Amino acid sequence: MLISRAEPALLSRLFSSSIFGELARFGASPAFSRIASEVHRGVIERGTLVRDVFETAFSALRQAGYRDEYVYRAAITEKVLLGVHSLRTASMLTEFRVADRKADVVILNGTATVYEIKSERDTLARLDDQLAAYRSVFPKLVVIAGEHHVASIAARAHEKVGILSLSRRNQISTVREAVAAYDSICPRVVSQSLRASECCAILRDLSIAVPDVPNTRLRTALDERFSNLDPVDVHTSMVRTLKRTRNLLPLNTLLEKLPPSLHTAALTNKLRRDDHQRLVSAINTPLGQAMEWA
Repeated sequence: MLISRAEPALLSRLFSSSIFGELARFGASPAFSRIASEVHRGVIERGTLVRDVFETAFSALRQAGYRDEYVYRAAITEKVLLGVHSLRTASMLTEFRVADRKADVVILNGTATVYEIKSERDTLARLDDQLAAYRSVFPKLVVIAGEHHVASIAARAHEKVGILSLSRRNQISTVREAVAAYDSICPRVVSQSLRASECCAILRDLSIAVPDVPNTRLRTALDERFSNLDPVDVHTSMVRTLKRTRNLLPLNTLLEKLPPSLHTAALTNKLRRDDHQRLVSAINTPLGQAMEWA
Protein backbone atom coordinates (compact mmCIF):
# COMPACT_ATOMS: atom_id res chain seq x y z
CA MET A 1 0.00 0.00 0.00
CA LEU A 2 1.32 3.44 -0.88
CA ILE A 3 1.59 5.82 2.03
CA SER A 4 3.71 8.86 2.72
CA ARG A 5 6.37 8.38 5.38
CA ALA A 6 7.19 12.06 5.28
CA GLU A 7 4.15 13.00 7.37
CA PRO A 8 4.69 11.60 10.89
CA ALA A 9 2.42 14.22 12.46
CA LEU A 10 -0.43 13.20 10.15
CA LEU A 11 0.17 9.52 10.84
CA SER A 12 0.11 10.17 14.60
CA ARG A 13 -3.24 11.94 14.28
CA LEU A 14 -4.78 8.79 12.81
CA PHE A 15 -4.48 7.20 16.26
CA SER A 16 -6.00 10.13 18.14
CA SER A 17 -8.88 9.55 20.54
CA SER A 18 -11.09 11.86 18.45
CA ILE A 19 -10.81 9.74 15.28
CA PHE A 20 -11.12 6.48 17.19
CA GLY A 21 -14.16 7.86 19.01
CA GLU A 22 -15.86 8.88 15.76
CA LEU A 23 -15.35 5.43 14.27
CA ALA A 24 -16.79 3.81 17.39
CA ARG A 25 -19.74 6.17 17.94
CA PHE A 26 -20.77 6.84 14.36
CA GLY A 27 -19.12 4.13 12.26
CA ALA A 28 -17.42 6.82 10.18
CA SER A 29 -14.84 9.57 10.64
CA PRO A 30 -14.51 12.57 8.31
CA ALA A 31 -11.17 13.38 9.98
CA PHE A 32 -9.88 9.92 9.08
CA SER A 33 -10.90 10.46 5.45
CA ARG A 34 -9.10 13.78 5.23
CA ILE A 35 -5.87 12.40 6.68
CA ALA A 36 -6.04 9.19 4.63
CA SER A 37 -6.46 11.18 1.43
CA GLU A 38 -3.35 13.24 2.26
CA VAL A 39 -1.07 10.34 3.15
CA HIS A 40 -2.23 8.24 0.18
CA ARG A 41 -1.81 11.09 -2.29
CA GLY A 42 -5.02 10.00 -4.02
CA VAL A 43 -3.70 6.51 -4.84
CA ILE A 44 -5.85 3.67 -3.46
CA GLU A 45 -4.95 0.07 -4.14
CA ARG A 46 -7.79 -2.29 -4.94
CA GLY A 47 -9.09 -4.16 -1.89
CA THR A 48 -7.64 -1.74 0.67
CA LEU A 49 -9.70 -1.46 3.86
CA VAL A 50 -9.65 1.18 6.58
CA ARG A 51 -7.89 -1.29 8.90
CA ASP A 52 -5.06 -1.54 6.33
CA VAL A 53 -4.47 2.20 6.58
CA PHE A 54 -4.02 1.95 10.33
CA GLU A 55 -1.64 -1.01 10.01
CA THR A 56 0.48 0.67 7.35
CA ALA A 57 0.55 3.99 9.19
CA PHE A 58 1.54 2.25 12.42
CA SER A 59 4.32 0.39 10.64
CA ALA A 60 5.65 3.72 9.36
CA LEU A 61 5.43 5.33 12.81
CA ARG A 62 7.43 2.49 14.33
CA GLN A 63 10.47 3.45 12.27
CA ALA A 64 13.24 5.01 14.34
CA GLY A 65 12.86 8.78 14.43
CA TYR A 66 9.11 8.67 13.87
CA ARG A 67 8.05 6.91 17.06
CA ASP A 68 5.60 8.86 19.19
CA GLU A 69 4.00 8.12 22.55
CA TYR A 70 1.34 5.90 20.96
CA VAL A 71 4.03 3.56 19.61
CA TYR A 72 5.53 3.24 23.09
CA ARG A 73 2.14 2.61 24.66
CA ALA A 74 1.49 -0.03 22.04
CA ALA A 75 4.78 -1.73 22.91
CA ILE A 76 3.77 -1.83 26.59
CA THR A 77 0.32 -3.11 25.65
CA GLU A 78 1.57 -5.96 23.47
CA LYS A 79 4.78 -6.91 25.29
CA VAL A 80 3.72 -6.41 28.91
CA LEU A 81 -0.07 -6.29 29.35
CA LEU A 82 -0.93 -8.91 26.71
CA GLY A 83 2.46 -10.60 26.55
CA VAL A 84 3.58 -11.13 30.14
CA HIS A 85 0.08 -10.83 31.63
CA SER A 86 -3.44 -11.00 30.16
CA LEU A 87 -6.71 -9.13 30.51
CA ARG A 88 -7.86 -11.87 32.89
CA THR A 89 -5.10 -11.16 35.38
CA ALA A 90 -4.12 -7.55 34.81
CA SER A 91 -5.48 -4.16 33.84
CA MET A 92 -3.99 -1.01 32.34
CA LEU A 93 -4.61 2.64 33.09
CA THR A 94 -3.43 5.56 30.98
CA GLU A 95 -3.18 9.28 31.70
CA PHE A 96 -3.64 8.47 35.40
CA ARG A 97 -3.57 11.71 37.40
CA VAL A 98 -1.15 11.93 40.32
CA ALA A 99 -1.16 15.38 41.92
CA ASP A 100 -0.49 17.76 39.01
CA ARG A 101 1.05 15.03 36.83
CA LYS A 102 -0.38 12.36 34.54
CA ALA A 103 1.22 8.93 34.54
CA ASP A 104 1.54 7.62 30.99
CA VAL A 105 0.73 3.96 31.70
CA VAL A 106 -0.01 1.96 34.84
CA ILE A 107 -0.15 -1.84 34.83
CA LEU A 108 -2.08 -3.47 37.66
CA ASN A 109 -1.26 -7.08 38.38
CA GLY A 110 -0.17 -8.25 41.83
CA THR A 111 1.11 -4.73 42.33
CA ALA A 112 0.91 -1.37 40.54
CA THR A 113 3.72 -0.42 38.19
CA VAL A 114 3.86 2.98 36.52
CA TYR A 115 5.58 3.36 33.13
CA GLU A 116 6.85 6.78 32.15
CA ILE A 117 7.47 7.12 28.41
CA LYS A 118 10.38 9.09 27.02
CA SER A 119 10.20 8.79 23.25
CA GLU A 120 12.60 10.19 20.67
CA ARG A 121 10.41 13.29 20.59
CA ASP A 122 10.69 13.89 24.37
CA THR A 123 13.27 15.58 26.54
CA LEU A 124 14.14 14.50 30.09
CA ALA A 125 13.50 17.95 31.56
CA ARG A 126 10.47 16.92 33.63
CA LEU A 127 11.56 13.39 34.50
CA ASP A 128 12.78 14.05 38.06
CA ASP A 129 9.55 15.81 39.06
CA GLN A 130 7.42 13.14 37.41
CA LEU A 131 9.14 10.27 39.20
CA ALA A 132 8.96 12.12 42.52
CA ALA A 133 5.19 12.48 42.13
CA TYR A 134 4.64 8.86 41.09
CA ARG A 135 6.53 7.54 44.14
CA SER A 136 3.71 8.80 46.34
CA VAL A 137 1.22 6.38 44.72
CA PHE A 138 3.09 3.51 43.04
CA PRO A 139 5.70 1.18 44.54
CA LYS A 140 7.31 0.27 41.20
CA LEU A 141 8.49 2.92 38.74
CA VAL A 142 9.75 2.18 35.25
CA VAL A 143 10.98 4.51 32.52
CA ILE A 144 10.68 3.15 28.98
CA ALA A 145 12.73 5.08 26.47
CA GLY A 146 14.49 5.14 23.15
CA GLU A 147 18.04 3.86 23.15
CA HIS A 148 19.60 7.33 23.00
CA HIS A 149 17.92 8.34 26.31
CA VAL A 150 18.93 5.28 28.33
CA ALA A 151 22.36 6.38 29.57
CA SER A 152 21.06 9.76 30.76
CA ILE A 153 18.10 8.16 32.56
CA ALA A 154 20.36 5.62 34.27
CA ALA A 155 22.60 8.42 35.50
CA ARG A 156 19.83 10.58 36.98
CA ALA A 157 17.04 8.22 38.12
CA HIS A 158 17.09 6.53 41.54
CA GLU A 159 18.60 3.05 41.48
CA LYS A 160 15.22 1.52 42.34
CA VAL A 161 13.66 2.97 39.18
CA GLY A 162 13.50 0.37 36.42
CA ILE A 163 14.63 1.20 32.89
CA LEU A 164 13.37 -0.39 29.67
CA SER A 165 14.77 0.32 26.24
CA LEU A 166 12.68 0.19 23.08
CA SER A 167 15.12 -0.87 20.39
CA ARG A 168 15.16 0.27 16.77
CA ARG A 169 13.42 -3.03 15.98
CA ASN A 170 10.74 -2.23 18.57
CA GLN A 171 11.82 -4.90 21.01
CA ILE A 172 11.73 -4.11 24.73
CA SER A 173 14.87 -4.96 26.68
CA THR A 174 15.43 -4.55 30.42
CA VAL A 175 18.31 -2.24 31.27
CA ARG A 176 17.57 -2.18 35.00
CA GLU A 177 14.92 -4.01 37.00
CA ALA A 178 12.51 -1.94 39.08
CA VAL A 179 12.61 -2.48 42.85
CA ALA A 180 9.35 -2.00 44.77
CA ALA A 181 9.44 0.76 47.38
CA TYR A 182 6.39 1.04 49.62
CA ASP A 183 7.80 3.47 52.16
CA SER A 184 7.26 6.51 49.92
CA ILE A 185 3.56 5.80 49.23
CA CYS A 186 1.36 8.56 50.65
CA PRO A 187 -2.21 7.31 51.32
CA ARG A 188 -3.57 10.86 51.16
CA VAL A 189 -2.19 11.32 47.62
CA VAL A 190 -3.62 7.91 46.69
CA SER A 191 -7.03 9.15 47.83
CA GLN A 192 -6.71 12.31 45.76
CA SER A 193 -5.79 10.27 42.68
CA LEU A 194 -8.85 8.01 42.75
CA ARG A 195 -12.55 8.46 42.22
CA ALA A 196 -14.53 9.03 45.40
CA SER A 197 -16.41 5.78 44.82
CA GLU A 198 -13.10 3.90 44.60
CA CYS A 199 -11.87 5.47 47.83
CA CYS A 200 -15.08 4.36 49.55
CA ALA A 201 -14.60 0.85 48.18
CA ILE A 202 -11.06 0.74 49.58
CA LEU A 203 -12.27 1.80 53.02
CA ARG A 204 -14.94 -0.90 53.01
CA ASP A 205 -12.37 -3.44 51.81
CA LEU A 206 -10.22 -2.50 54.82
CA SER A 207 -13.24 -2.71 57.17
CA ILE A 208 -13.13 1.03 57.82
CA ALA A 209 -16.27 3.12 58.00
CA VAL A 210 -16.97 5.41 55.06
CA PRO A 211 -17.37 9.05 56.21
CA ASP A 212 -21.04 9.90 56.71
CA VAL A 213 -20.96 13.45 55.36
CA PRO A 214 -22.68 15.41 52.57
CA ASN A 215 -21.23 14.91 49.09
CA THR A 216 -19.81 18.44 49.17
CA ARG A 217 -17.55 17.40 52.05
CA LEU A 218 -16.87 13.80 51.03
CA ARG A 219 -13.55 14.37 49.23
CA THR A 220 -12.06 16.24 52.18
CA ALA A 221 -13.31 13.62 54.60
CA LEU A 222 -11.86 10.80 52.48
CA ASP A 223 -8.46 12.49 52.31
CA GLU A 224 -8.43 12.84 56.09
CA ARG A 225 -9.47 9.22 56.61
CA PHE A 226 -6.79 7.96 54.22
CA SER A 227 -4.09 10.02 55.95
CA ASN A 228 -4.18 7.67 58.92
CA LEU A 229 -4.00 4.41 56.96
CA ASP A 230 -1.05 2.07 56.43
CA PRO A 231 0.56 2.64 52.99
CA VAL A 232 0.94 -1.07 52.22
CA ASP A 233 -2.68 -1.81 53.14
CA VAL A 234 -3.88 1.08 50.98
CA HIS A 235 -1.78 -0.04 48.03
CA THR A 236 -2.93 -3.66 48.25
CA SER A 237 -6.58 -2.62 48.41
CA MET A 238 -6.12 -0.02 45.67
CA VAL A 239 -4.83 -2.68 43.27
CA ARG A 240 -7.74 -5.00 44.09
CA THR A 241 -10.25 -2.19 43.70
CA LEU A 242 -8.90 -0.76 40.44
CA LYS A 243 -8.63 -4.18 38.83
CA ARG A 244 -12.36 -4.49 39.48
CA THR A 245 -13.55 -0.94 38.69
CA ARG A 246 -11.36 -0.55 35.61
CA ASN A 247 -11.51 -4.11 34.36
CA LEU A 248 -10.61 -4.48 30.67
CA LEU A 249 -11.65 -8.12 30.23
CA PRO A 250 -14.94 -7.20 28.45
CA LEU A 251 -12.76 -5.85 25.60
CA ASN A 252 -11.08 -9.22 24.98
CA THR A 253 -13.49 -10.25 22.22
CA LEU A 254 -13.23 -6.84 20.55
CA LEU A 255 -9.42 -7.04 20.44
CA GLU A 256 -9.65 -10.28 18.48
CA LYS A 257 -11.48 -8.37 15.72
CA LEU A 258 -9.11 -5.41 15.57
CA PRO A 259 -5.68 -5.14 13.94
CA PRO A 260 -2.79 -4.99 16.46
CA SER A 261 -2.23 -1.31 15.66
CA LEU A 262 -5.59 -0.47 17.28
CA HIS A 263 -5.33 -2.64 20.41
CA THR A 264 -3.94 0.21 22.49
CA ALA A 265 -6.59 2.63 21.22
CA ALA A 266 -9.34 0.18 22.19
CA LEU A 267 -7.90 -0.30 25.68
CA THR A 268 -7.35 3.38 26.40
CA ASN A 269 -10.52 4.99 25.03
CA LYS A 270 -13.91 4.72 26.69
CA LEU A 271 -16.15 2.45 24.64
CA ARG A 272 -19.74 1.43 25.17
CA ARG A 273 -20.60 -2.14 24.30
CA ASP A 274 -22.92 -0.78 21.59
CA ASP A 275 -19.88 0.87 19.98
CA HIS A 276 -18.00 -2.38 19.39
CA GLN A 277 -19.79 -3.56 16.25
CA ARG A 278 -19.83 -0.07 14.71
CA LEU A 279 -16.09 0.14 15.21
CA VAL A 280 -15.48 -3.29 13.67
CA SER A 281 -17.69 -2.42 10.69
CA ALA A 282 -15.93 0.93 10.22
CA ILE A 283 -12.41 -0.51 10.08
CA ASN A 284 -13.56 -3.15 7.58
CA THR A 285 -14.97 -0.50 5.23
CA PRO A 286 -13.30 -0.32 1.79
CA LEU A 287 -11.01 2.71 1.72
CA GLY A 288 -12.62 4.11 -1.43
CA GLN A 289 -15.98 4.14 0.36
CA ALA A 290 -14.45 5.59 3.53
CA MET A 291 -13.06 8.53 1.54
CA GLU A 292 -16.66 9.66 1.09
CA TRP A 293 -16.99 10.16 4.88
CA ALA A 294 -15.39 13.57 4.42
